[in-house]
Amino acid sequence: MRIGVLGTGTVGHAVGTRLVDLGHEVRMGSRTAANPAAVAWAQKAGSSASFGTFRDAAEFGEVLVNCTVGAHSVEVLTAAGVEHTAGKLLIDISNPIDLGELPSFALLVCNTDSLGERIQLMFPAVRVVKALNTINADVMVQPELLPGDHVVFICGNDPAAKVQTVELLGEFGWPAERVVDLGDISAARATEMYLTLWVRLYGVLGTAHFNVAISR
Repeated sequence: MRIGVLGTGTVGHAVGTRLVDLGHEVRMGSRTAANPAAVAWAQKAGSSASFGTFRDAAEFGEVLVNCTVGAHSVEVLTAAGVEHTAGKLLIDISNPIDLGELPSFALLVCNTDSLGERIQLMFPAVRVVKALNTINADVMVQPELLPGDHVVFICGNDPAAKVQTVELLGEFGWPAERVVDLGDISAARATEMYLTLWVRLYGVLGTAHFNVAISR
């Protein structure tokens, strides 16, 4: 499958590399056609990896993954072009971090709205599924790093898009029974607000390699 990864940071590199390793063709998108981080990633990742602008990556991908900083996600998707995103699954990993409030990790939107909802509202033809935004990049793509039946959350309005997301998460190593569907895209409020607890846990545990398990 051809997948467009939007964003050149830690999450973009982790997701892009794992997708290439799984046999997918991946194009990493950024603001410029030859972003140094994207170029370096593609050279290291191999022949199935390429780079370009956000628009290039969106046009290339049958599936898109938003790995950008949440404060810029809407701008990035606008740059990608409606004609290149319409009808496609967008796995949204972003969190609405207020960069002006670091290191407190305040959120730009919460409680009655979420970044996932705003993306879906502003790009109604995109099939948005919020996923993977509650865990560290390494754990996203290698859940076996942690013992036990820890879980990953998804939400979105399109049932078929969620099925497709579960299949891709399965390739990463998340069995379907450990993918918890929270419902429509408004559930992104809950997973995005979890970020503040995640930061506290990181400070207490001294590692980013942790996750949530559900006991019933």
